[in-house]
Amino acid sequence: MLNIGVLSFLISLTVIFISQRYFIKKNRFDIVNYRSSHDSLATRNGGLSVFTTIVIITFYLYYNSNELFDFSLIIPLSILFTIGLYDDLYQVDFKLKFIFQIIIAKILIDQGFLIENLNGFLGLYEIPYMISQLLSIFLIVLIVNAVNFSDGIDGLAITEVIKGLIFIIILLQDYTFDSLNLLLLITICSILPLYFFNFKKNNKVFLGDSGSLLLGGIVSVGIIYLGNAIDSSNFNLSTPWIILVCLLYPIIDLIQVVCIRIYKGVSPFEADRSHIHHLLLNRGFSHLKTLLIISGVTGIIQVLVILLFTN
Repeated sequence: MLNIGVLSFLISLTVIFISQRYFIKKNRFDIVNYRSSHDSLATRNGGLSVFTTIVIITFYLYYNSNELFDFSLIIPLSILFTIGLYDDLYQVDFKLKFIFQIIIAKILIDQGFLIENLNGFLGLYEIPYMISQLLSIFLIVLIVNAVNFSDGIDGLAITEVIKGLIFIIILLQDYTFDSLNLLLLITICSILPLYFFNFKKNNKVFLGDSGSLLLGGIVSVGIIYLGNAIDSSNFNLSTPWIILVCLLYPIIDLIQVVCIRIYKGVSPFEADRSHIHHLLLNRGFSHLKTLLIISGVTGIIQVLVILLFTN
């Protein structure tokens, strides 16, 4: 496990260096506009490093006949990454991205990542198959967009994703080690090099939509798997609450942003600076202080909830 974690970190770091040079050579920089929280040159190749790392290790394991996690997951995750990368390069209409997210959600459902039990939420446990499919699609799309919306300042999205994946790994340990943990570990270790490149003064590297959509897909898979694996006698939170616990800030920020935009009569997907992290930046906090405030406060709440509701 440790070796794969270190390998994931090194592969991701190498891909970032190589792909950033290519992006710079091709003049593929993040566009700075009124919504931007930075004014320095930055490329959006962070997602490429995470995706490439996952693919390389997956093919290595496959070549050695060592299927440590469900390799079929690579198909929907690849589609998410591709749509995000195309958007990073050429700008895709939000409606098209939304349609593809629904399609990918259905693919994940057909692969078995389906919310089958609400674990007592609103008094409900097992739910009808059709309702289960619709609910699963809704929650997958919700999680993907929540992660995407949180990617607005240096280090915030990757920190929230790492926290969520760590909580999933910790909670799954109560049900013996599962192969899915390996995919989550590879993802975490491939994200870590981005901290250095996010906080550089020049030639920054951002996740981009390719990274945020990919990570949103991975988090949704982990949360649904956890929700189906838990025993309500050991963990007194239902599946919807697990989603909120693992992605506390992205979900809260998504809800408040969508409500504000609907109130203003604009599309929920029309980007603006109404996010919580933008409000803190407007008050004079730096990116690092904003990150520490948001991730620190939500992290404390998340840990307390897990400690309180885990028997």
